[in-house]
Amino acid sequence: MSAIYEALANATLTSDGAMGTMLQARGLTDGGAPELWNVEKPEEIEAVLEAYAAAGANFITTNTFGGTAGRLAMHGLEDRLEELNKAGAAIARKVADRHENCFVMGDIGPSGELMEPMGTLTLESGKDLFAAQIRALVAGGIDAILIETMSDLSEVEAAVLAAKEVAPELPIIVTLSFDTNLRTMMGVKPAMAVQQLSALGVRIIGANCGRGTDEMSQIAKELVGARPEGVFIITQSNAGLPKLQGDEFIYDGTPEEMARYAKEMKDLGVNIVGSCCGSSPAHTQAISAAIA
Repeated sequence: MSAIYEALANATLTSDGAMGTMLQARGLTDGGAPELWNVEKPEEIEAVLEAYAAAGANFITTNTFGGTAGRLAMHGLEDRLEELNKAGAAIARKVADRHENCFVMGDIGPSGELMEPMGTLTLESGKDLFAAQIRALVAGGIDAILIETMSDLSEVEAAVLAAKEVAPELPIIVTLSFDTNLRTMMGVKPAMAVQQLSALGVRIIGANCGRGTDEMSQIAKELVGARPEGVFIITQSNAGLPKLQGDEFIYDGTPEEMARYAKEMKDLGVNIVGSCCGSSPAHTQAISAAIA
């Protein structure tokens, strides 16, 4: 049995927060490829992950959200897929090894392609696309595969099949992003996600991003309500909503608000509580303290 499932059976755990906003604060420009920093500025990535782990995150996330071939091609980096993903995993591995009870999630975001019939991606070609990224993440030393911010269950299925083929021994974590109607962009509702993904053998399922903690409470209730035996639930809420200040967006969710949300999540029966866009290690620390 995976050490992750074992840890989750015994306690509510904390996952980390945003990477994008943290890197922008460190000088990443809009339109730059964050994954390139895994090789060009590894000390910056390590510093962010170290801050999250020191704040109490039991799960830290590799800086590889856009690490599939199509996403990297937008920056002319598709031929460096293996190098960038492996480097991203190795940085997180180094940080996790310095902390007790800290696991590395290999991060996989949406491919940017649409599945058939709306687009050209098939289950088979999608599986190949995700498998290339997963192989590189596994080579870098991840503990689990995180398929996040998804909206289409058939794209998730392609990624899950790739994970099972490349790394059958690693736990798979899947989070979808739901909007104000409590559906994903492709119309998936939380309960339906839990049912279909658990049927695929995914044991850690949940939601990330969204429009703040109030909405995440609603989503969490539906996720927990649909959970079958042996499945763990994860929620990673945005730190409030982005508000324009001058020429930049600032998220208005405070660490105190995150602490309230974390306690509510724990009381609901959510197993992993984390944060998403706009959050920082201060939010992670508030979550960790609230669920301790």
